[in-house]
Amino acid sequence: MTQPPATNPSDSTPAGEAFVALWAEMGTHWGVPRTMAQVNALLFMEGRPLNTDEIMERLSISRGNASMTLRTLVEWGMITRRHNAKDRKDYYAGEQDVWKLFATVARTRKQREVEPLIARLQALLASAPAGNEAQRHKIEQMLEFVKSFDALANRFLGLGGGAVQMLARLMPAS
Repeated sequence: MTQPPATNPSDSTPAGEAFVALWAEMGTHWGVPRTMAQVNALLFMEGRPLNTDEIMERLSISRGNASMTLRTLVEWGMITRRHNAKDRKDYYAGEQDVWKLFATVARTRKQREVEPLIARLQALLASAPAGNEAQRHKIEQMLEFVKSFDALANRFLGLGGGAVQMLARLMPAS
């Protein structure tokens, strides 16, 4: 897969700015903080590493907000941090392969949402009093569904970005 050429920091275009705004809007619908989605979209669209000052300037955000957001994105594996010895600054790069990016987002969401849901359903089932077998059965059904979904997600995400893309091409269009 060929990579698009990196852009220049002064190459901010209406389309690029609109993408950052769109990604931020969508992120809020997915439960992702707006700034986190904006930074991720900016680094994706930019195609080259940016330092904190550049990110702050481009998105008009505070240093504290930028630092906290960058740290979280690094922890989630969404971006990488690189140190530049020449100017003694950290630079941040976003994943440029959309399939790998999706897989990382899905893996992070699964860890933060699906795995805790399984644990809570198991605890609920363990603490459910005997006597209402219909409710226990419904909780068991939901637990088995979520576990199956989790196993399927593990297999799907374990294939990596390229394999996920290949599977998507093999699936018939609806």
